[in-house]
Amino acid sequence: MTRHIMLILIGSRQDAAEKVQKILTGWGCFIKTRLGLHDDVLENCTQSGLIFLELTGDLVQMQEIERKLNLIKSVDARLISLNTD
Repeated sequence: MTRHIMLILIGSRQDAAEKVQKILTGWGCFIKTRLGLHDDVLENCTQSGLIFLELTGDLVQMQEIERKLNLIKSVDARLISLNTD
């Protein structure tokens, strides 16, 4: 069995969050699990963040999501495939 995970590191949430959200919404049917993390909250809210996705579907489409995310300034997306054979 293969699991597909995507990690998305956002360097400037203020500049990139809306664009990232638009892409993830457009490809929402491929997202099985989504978890967003950032270091601080309230008054100390950090500009960087990490999004963890568990993806399903066709590998080519997952690679397209990764490609589109990496076109956004201050975003680094990595698709990771893990096998449990």
